[in-house]
Amino acid sequence: MTTFSELGLSATVLKTLAAEGYERPTPIQIQAIPHALAGRDILGIAQTGTGKTAAFALPIIERLVADRRPAPRRGARALVLSPTRELASQIADSFAVYARGLKLTSGVIFGGVPVGRHERQVAPGTDVLVATPGRLLDLIDRRALSLDQVEVLVLDEADQMLDLGFIHALRRIVTLLPKKRHTLFFSATMPSTIANLADGYLTDPVKVAVTPVATTAERVEQRVTFVEQGRKPALLEIVLRDPAIDRVLVFTRTKHGADKVVRGLEKAGIPAFAIHGNKSQGQRERALEAFRKGSCKVLVATDIAARGIDVEGVSHVVNFDLPNVPEQYVHRIGRTARAGADGIALSFCNGEERAYLKDIEKLTRQSVPVAPAPAGFDVGSPSLAAAPEPQKRGGRGRPGGQGAGHGRGAPAQASRGEGGRPDARKSDARKSDARTSDGRKPQEAARKPDSRNADPRKAEGRRGDGRKPAPASGGRDGSAIGWLSAGGPRRGR
Repeated sequence: MTTFSELGLSATVLKTLAAEGYERPTPIQIQAIPHALAGRDILGIAQTGTGKTAAFALPIIERLVADRRPAPRRGARALVLSPTRELASQIADSFAVYARGLKLTSGVIFGGVPVGRHERQVAPGTDVLVATPGRLLDLIDRRALSLDQVEVLVLDEADQMLDLGFIHALRRIVTLLPKKRHTLFFSATMPSTIANLADGYLTDPVKVAVTPVATTAERVEQRVTFVEQGRKPALLEIVLRDPAIDRVLVFTRTKHGADKVVRGLEKAGIPAFAIHGNKSQGQRERALEAFRKGSCKVLVATDIAARGIDVEGVSHVVNFDLPNVPEQYVHRIGRTARAGADGIALSFCNGEERAYLKDIEKLTRQSVPVAPAPAGFDVGSPSLAAAPEPQKRGGRGRPGGQGAGHGRGAPAQASRGEGGRPDARKSDARKSDARTSDGRKPQEAARKPDSRNADPRKAEGRRGDGRKPAPASGGRDGSAIGWLSAGGPRRGR
């Protein structure tokens, strides 16, 4: 088995790694470090959690230590671009650990912090600067920073930078860099837009790839429960009261959705924090710190904000909303079962999200087993109480049923309320003349419901939000869904 000493690292760096408990390099480190030490440009396909930060940080440190020239004023010798504040902070912390005792300077800049503070920070120059593209260009436009002496450039999570709309910023940044430089380019996926961007940054790169994005972590138990959107909050409350839950990441598609989930949990007496792009830097840091320390076991996040969250001991991931980009599902559930631990991933799927589930299963080449809702729980529609039957294909190759016939991402094509449902308030007024299947206008149907189709459960008692109280079930230990316990299905639960 390969060791760090076999990768060509110096004795000083090896000593630091040993002190930090690093025993064996990961596959991406084994493939990338020797080429990076040799000065080759690298095009790496690797997702979060594969150890790629050390794969580029260690060779950069070796280069800077071997050539002890001073950092340029208002500049940097090595620049690392990151899509999010959290990931930028995590990368900067890693550099500080790996370079401990080597007298290298490092800094991190991102939005949400007064720009004047960053101007003062970069003025004397720094060996390693970690930055988000937006704040980097802010400082360049204010003539507080120059990139003309950058020796090493790293683009990390390039696919997420494009998702965040940084493509124009990245194209501008590359024109401000020296043509002669060492570049390392990492992305979890490699669509044509990323490949084209890489062509503009890299010269004769070595290509390395580990853990394809379509591969889910082997130690993650995956399950999906079918439930209407309006019943998801009640189901989430039941799930989070399960004693098996230790530390859980809850994912929503939107920032508004994350805040709404947190408000609902707080009303139910379940402490939770939300983390997304509209939160201030202080709020994001406090939420992450509480989650890491375990003082708050529930963190609700969007996909973008979750990049850079590397917290040990996440026992469960809950997809409150299924992602409409299937690769995001793999990233989400990879937040649990880290460092050899087991993990549980539970997804809530409404009728309109079944197309997303099909895309996920197609990408990962595996079916997600169905976990029925707790006994007695009202999922909102009898058709959602069990796994769906095989559906006919509709529209442009999409599954039939709700939203069929609209092509990829059908639910997102209409004006949406929370969770991707079409917003009735913005529907076309001309549709008021449409009639229901029994010949009545929608207004008449609303005033005079058809008793033949009425759901008898809806005549029962309601709680404050108009929904029937959802009883918990599963035994005296409060377990809501039996497989939530660690190792659930394999232990016969």
